[in-house]
Amino acid sequence: MHNIKILNKFLKDELSATESYQQALDKLRDDAGLGQSEDLIPICDDHVQAVFSLQGLINRLGGTPVENSGAWGTWAKMILGGANMLGKKSVLRALHEGEKNGAKDFEEALQDTELSSDVRALIETKLLPDQQEHIRILEQLLDTAA
Repeated sequence: MHNIKILNKFLKDELSATESYQQALDKLRDDAGLGQSEDLIPICDDHVQAVFSLQGLINRLGGTPVENSGAWGTWAKMILGGANMLGKKSVLRALHEGEKNGAKDFEEALQDTELSSDVRALIETKLLPDQQEHIRILEQLLDTAA
């Protein structure tokens, strides 16, 4: 039960990330002056894959995956919506902050002694490395953003 609760929290976060990246991609595509939306597509795809991985593991553990991002997703949409009005750099900063929070959550979960080996493996081999790579990509984009 403990592992399913943690996995569903991560699933909510990944659903929120997927929604946030889709919103950012839509904004960047709509605003020809922002460009670089193609740099965010692989990150969005990683979050979609994380959703599938988490849903699969929750099902294998006998749990029921959450179906939406809940309050966190609503908050993330508001923040990103505000950033969208301020331009590309604000969008990238909001996404970067979300990625950093996600990485911190994964790192904290790895300190949990009750975490099962399959949950730990998913975090160590897929979720956390992807998150760290997203942070690096967004930092590069922020460095080159006007």
